[in-house]
Amino acid sequence: MSFKAGSRALLRLLAALLFLLPLLWMASASLNAPGDPLPTSLRLLPPHPTLANYGRIFRLLPLGRYTLNSLLVVALAVPITLVVSSWAGLGMARLPKPAQRRWITLSLAVLMVPGIALWSTRFLLYRELGWYDTVWALIAPAWMGTSPFYVLMFYRAFRRIPAAIYDAAHLDGAGVLQTWWLVALPMARMTAVAVALLTFVFYWGDFTSPLLYLRSGEHATLPVALQTLQQLSRSDWALVLAAAVWTTLVPVALFLLLPLLFNRRQKRSVS
Repeated sequence: MSFKAGSRALLRLLAALLFLLPLLWMASASLNAPGDPLPTSLRLLPPHPTLANYGRIFRLLPLGRYTLNSLLVVALAVPITLVVSSWAGLGMARLPKPAQRRWITLSLAVLMVPGIALWSTRFLLYRELGWYDTVWALIAPAWMGTSPFYVLMFYRAFRRIPAAIYDAAHLDGAGVLQTWWLVALPMARMTAVAVALLTFVFYWGDFTSPLLYLRSGEHATLPVALQTLQQLSRSDWALVLAAAVWTTLVPVALFLLLPLLFNRRQKRSVS
């Protein structure tokens, strides 16, 4: 390994450790004894580490049900967002240039609308549709692509595909859906992965929608559980951090497994 490559690897390792430091501190602080104050200095483990806080979070709250609710929300919202935003992005990419500019301007204008301006309108709409206090209220934005930003990401990816490829697919008899599924989406695979990850993080950490559009705790998600634990015991930070560690397990596992899956797929395609 050359000196330049070694320097790059060292810089990447230091950057990874810098971003992992808050997670490591959170995991270490969750091992404090119940009721102990937060550490004032950086340390690898507390003097008397214990897993008692992880048992307490399941006794105080139905955390298993909250976890299943969060998994259900992302399992529904992520595929719907990918389909809708990619359809919209492909439609924009195939429009004439003047129409593309108009839709881009409209998308950017919608992005500048603050989310708080939509809370009351969404509440009234969900109530009329019968979605209030159901899981559908939590995933409703997915039916519109969740965010215009995701549509613009797909638009940029599909616009970079040469028009001759679309024309060739049309000459071969491919319809709009076949062109999207067999031609456009495979060529924008990395954009689809990025949108899927962003959508997952958005819905996994969404606290506002359950707070506004759920009346009972039947469909509550993990962010609600964290807030509930903090209200139950404001000074027991080890308990809250144990719940935070539990909440971040799935996103961290997803980010760790995705590179392995892609490397394995690339090796199969090369072989």
